[in-house]
Amino acid sequence: MAKKQKNKVEHYAFIALIVSGAALLVTILLALTAGLVALKIVSTLSMNLNLWISISAAVVVLGIAAYAIMAPGKLVHFFTGRQARYGSNTLVMSLAFIGILVVINVVTFQNPKQLADATEDKQNTLAPQTIQALNSLPEKVTAIGFFSSQTPSDTARQLLTKYKSASNGKFDYSFVDPNANPALAKKYSVTGDGKIALVMGKLSQVASSADETTIDQALILLISPQTRVVYFLTGHGEADINGTDNTALTQAKSMLQNKGYTVNSLNLATTNSIPADAKVIVIAGPKTSLLDNEMALLKGYVAKGGSLVVMVDPTPFTNIGTNPDLLADYLKTDWGITLENDVVIDNFSSYPLVAYVGPYNSSQSPITQQVKTFTIMNQARSLTLSQTTPQNVTLTDLLQTSPTSQATQHISWGKTDFSFLQNQNAALSFDPNSDIQGPLSLAASGENTTTQARVVVFGNSQFANDQSFGSQFSNSNIFVNSVDWGSHQDNLINITLRTPITRTYNPPSPLGMIVILLGTVLIIPGLVIGAGIFAWLQRRRRG
Repeated sequence: MAKKQKNKVEHYAFIALIVSGAALLVTILLALTAGLVALKIVSTLSMNLNLWISISAAVVVLGIAAYAIMAPGKLVHFFTGRQARYGSNTLVMSLAFIGILVVINVVTFQNPKQLADATEDKQNTLAPQTIQALNSLPEKVTAIGFFSSQTPSDTARQLLTKYKSASNGKFDYSFVDPNANPALAKKYSVTGDGKIALVMGKLSQVASSADETTIDQALILLISPQTRVVYFLTGHGEADINGTDNTALTQAKSMLQNKGYTVNSLNLATTNSIPADAKVIVIAGPKTSLLDNEMALLKGYVAKGGSLVVMVDPTPFTNIGTNPDLLADYLKTDWGITLENDVVIDNFSSYPLVAYVGPYNSSQSPITQQVKTFTIMNQARSLTLSQTTPQNVTLTDLLQTSPTSQATQHISWGKTDFSFLQNQNAALSFDPNSDIQGPLSLAASGENTTTQARVVVFGNSQFANDQSFGSQFSNSNIFVNSVDWGSHQDNLINITLRTPITRTYNPPSPLGMIVILLGTVLIIPGLVIGAGIFAWLQRRRRG
């Protein structure tokens, strides 16, 4: 009779499992709801979710306990039968797999190596410019991360580890809690949390955040701590460093500032003098000729070792016309660089007025030494370098159009007859009687070995404006490298900070978020669990 009663109790034991399973489902749903409330996807509920989650979880435990009391034999069989043996084998294999993963992660963490980076703009790889900055360090730099317990430092540690791995022993780092060591924070002028002090000898710079661009800016200031001021000439229709349209030079200004330059405008007609702190004067696309007194000031500035970066467009795109061009005359007589009166035609391009330049002779100049991609120049004019240069002047051809060959014939040339500009459908062909045969020089540099004065001359200004500056071509590098070279900051050349690609995240609607959470937290795990239960029941039926 007792045995019969026992069998009857065991017969209803499955009800305890059903109750436990239902309670588990309720627990998951309540936890999911609590997550939605925490994410503010749904409004706060009046019920105490934590209390009901605790109650439902307790029912799960009680259901399993009731099953164990009502059917102890089945429970023992579960842990000692064939399923238990299979389960124990699975458990051992799972633990072994987890152990292998742990060992691999520990070894990888202790011996960091750069893996392949599949991101579009190589966000997980140090930029070549960063590597160049590390290689340019005159002595070892120590980064001190000031992170309190309230500010996570994982991202900063990962980034600084990359710097250390790529520095050949020139870079190391440590972390300090600014609240526990306020004296050290004060020593390096660190205010606030999550900042990094870069220390090199007696010099120090503070990076305001743990990102590559900010740290690179601090490194550049350590490499070249002196004040560097660049002036952009105004008053002749030049491109505006503070403009709002595509012809402005706001991106060029921003990139120079990121490298530690101070960028200002200069109107010689009003100041009648050149500031003593001017490292470089940029003349970007003047539409009218400079005046006599302005040229006299510039000549005096260069004669004392000053530097110019000159970007001049073809005369049809200016208001100079047939008037004397004093700037062009100066470059020709004092530097041996002639600005030809032509418009460059380049059949290598889909648009003949857009000239493609590259690859470059990397041995000629540090300005082009590390440049790997093409430079594009829309509406350019060509330059001619004198074979008999003025005394103590060394000239270097920087940029040339594609060479002419028998196969390509005249792929680029300088058009001196501008009538085609009035007719968009005009056929463009090389005229051997008037046109200048390619390849054509579009940029050149000159250095006076006695005065140390430097000039860089471009037959185009549009390559540096906002429309072309941020393209996938090398326009920005060529321009910034020219300013670096002109200001005698040769150690900064090619350390031009990259700009990450900006992406916009559009979050899903509340309904979409609910569907995602249900799918990942409930439906997919539920299908897996259901498949497991179904397989268990089938095997049990077969005995």
